[in-house]
Amino acid sequence: MLKIKKNDTIVVLAGKDKGKTGKVLKVYPKTRKSIVEGINFVKKHARKTREDQKGGIIQKEAPIHISNIAVFCKGCTKPTKVGYNILKDGTKSRYCKKCNEVF
Repeated sequence: MLKIKKNDTIVVLAGKDKGKTGKVLKVYPKTRKSIVEGINFVKKHARKTREDQKGGIIQKEAPIHISNIAVFCKGCTKPTKVGYNILKDGTKSRYCKKCNEVF
């Protein structure tokens, strides 16, 4: 089970974008990767396939491995580990292991 979900704010722990923060756009559980807004840009060469579509070099976000990112806690303003609690009504919630703030 992955502890990082869509729309989480994360911090990059390793790689060329170390220290940057961004919002998770998509998560791929099978490959344990995620796409983060503004992080891990790659350049892709695209051919003009239709009359209305432009060709050239396109810059887009590439997937980054889950082990290289951590959830950013707004309460303690640091990257943190995520824990799970089961509430009295039976629902599961995520919380910061440093300051116990619920996400």
